[in-house]
Amino acid sequence: MNKAVFLDRDGIINIDTHYLHKIKDFKWTDGIFELLKKFQNENYFLIVITNQAGIARGYFTEKDFHILNDWMIEKFADEGINIKKVYYCPFHPDGTIDEYKKESFDRKPNPGMILKATEEFNINLAESILIGDKETDIEAGISAGV
Repeated sequence: MNKAVFLDRDGIINIDTHYLHKIKDFKWTDGIFELLKKFQNENYFLIVITNQAGIARGYFTEKDFHILNDWMIEKFADEGINIKKVYYCPFHPDGTIDEYKKESFDRKPNPGMILKATEEFNINLAESILIGDKETDIEAGISAGV
């Protein structure tokens, strides 16, 4: 089995600017490259789990999210950092876009994204770590057994 570091995006990988969706607004968190290299060198899989309510609220599209996400992954790769996968939840019960206006087991504090990653990458949750900046991140990790 593998071990993983589950990372929230906004507030951990980048400065949280509320509904970030443009590359020009992306600002890296100090020390993130060094931290992830350290975990990668200790054989942790690096997996991002991020709520993206801005999609449900109509602030940006899934396409906008993917453009920013692909850029972020490429910048990590340029630094020798391999992000195994980014899981995201575009749903929110108070959304304004009908197809995304709903509850989801993937939306933190629910553990859905972590459990999907666990199944896909054969992860031992007891040996894994979650790094988040909100109580909902931590609750998701506890619920999953991280």
